Amino acid sequence: MIGVLTLCLLVFPLMGNALAQGTNTPTAPDTGDTAFVLISSALVLLMTPGLAFFYGGFVRSRNILNTLMMSFVLMAIVGVTWVLWGYSLSFAPGLPFIGGLQWLGLNGVGLETSGYLQGSAPEEIVSYAGTIPHQAYMIYQAMFAIITPALISGAIAERMSFRAYCLFVLLWSTFIYTPLAHAVWAKGGFLGLYGGLGALDFAGGTVVHISSGVSALVAAIVLGPRKNHPDRLSPPHNVPFILLGAGLLWFGWFGFNAGSALSAGSIATVAFVATNTSAAAGALMWLILEATLRGKPTAVGAATGAVAGLVGITPAAGFVTPLAAILIGFITSLVCFYAVSFKHKLNVDDALDTYPVHGVGGTLGAILTAIFASTEVNPSGKDGLLRGNFGEIFVELAAIAIAYIIAAAGTWIILKFIDATIGLRVKEEAENQGLDIHEHGEEGYNSEFGDRINVYSDR
Repeated sequence: MIGVLTLCLLVFPLMGNALAQGTNTPTAPDTGDTAFVLISSALVLLMTPGLAFFYGGFVRSRNILNTLMMSFVLMAIVGVTWVLWGYSLSFAPGLPFIGGLQWLGLNGVGLETSGYLQGSAPEEIVSYAGTIPHQAYMIYQAMFAIITPALISGAIAERMSFRAYCLFVLLWSTFIYTPLAHAVWAKGGFLGLYGGLGALDFAGGTVVHISSGVSALVAAIVLGPRKNHPDRLSPPHNVPFILLGAGLLWFGWFGFNAGSALSAGSIATVAFVATNTSAAAGALMWLILEATLRGKPTAVGAATGAVAGLVGITPAAGFVTPLAAILIGFITSLVCFYAVSFKHKLNVDDALDTYPVHGVGGTLGAILTAIFASTEVNPSGKDGLLRGNFGEIFVELAAIAIAYIIAAAGTWIILKFIDATIGLRVKEEAENQGLDIHEHGEEGYNSEFGDRINVYSDR
């Protein structure tokens, strides 16, 4: 699919547009803002290998490489598809629920800072970020598109065929992520601030965390539990990996949230402070709960609580005060703590708690954004419930419901299609052997099988 579309784009008569761009000198971008967004893009990309280590520490050692690859491969797949069609479908002016095709292959996406959105409603919006090149905005958004489907891998770890997973993320990023990104963040999207319902999502509570969390839950149900679930569950095989991954996520999240201001100014500072504050509050709350209810605060709990706080603050980061960020971190971590416990009672094998942390945390973060948002913090946003805007809570609830429906229904259809064509799961023998050997022909530690590596194949 990728290769065919690439060839089609190469034979299209795009040279005229390229020459036309060359004859028009674009408005000079702000070098400080451009550097800030490019650095933020790199930070967001770092979150994907960070997520790989965070997830990888939880699984059994025989599945460590497969788990790492389920995140790492997204940098390859989406890194290409975003340029070919993902960015156009997400952000080009089009319909209220999907972008147009005019930016396929980045045709018309150059170094211009403004004017590339002219001719579509609302008329006053002529660019997404008027001080940086269009391509800088494009590549920043690419990093969000890369990490979002990677989050889903935590729910389906240790049992899904790697080639089925690659097909899944290709289809999911095209048919689930791009419509949601367009609806919430793009000009003319029916949920966002640029001519839509007016839902607040500063950096991805709805687009990233709700969509991936809900999809993860559906995927865990459709795929079914691991063969050893719930009778012989193994403890995390490498807790230092979990802490390393959480630290990289925390670090990269500054690009995720502060970078969403798209300029190195006051709003970026607000988002940066809120991000760190909520993460700290989330980790602290989880440790307090563990120490109080279970007797010992754990390293895994500290890492999970920090991630929960980061998830909760994501939609609110550029709209709330530091004190509100503390409350958001505390509340999100508290609810996610009990959501993880409740998940085990449902006997759903969401292997690495993707929905209880990202789905529940993203949902709660969106609701709390509608409560704590303030135009005194960000005049470009909206006031929340505590500032007298009671209607905003209903706007956020509507956006949440729509995101749930799109993610759940779309994921179910995609998974059923893949299961009917190439199949979803590896066979039981391969699951017992470990997916590192079966799917990749190599081991993470070269210790379990030694010289007697047996590459089992069900193909």
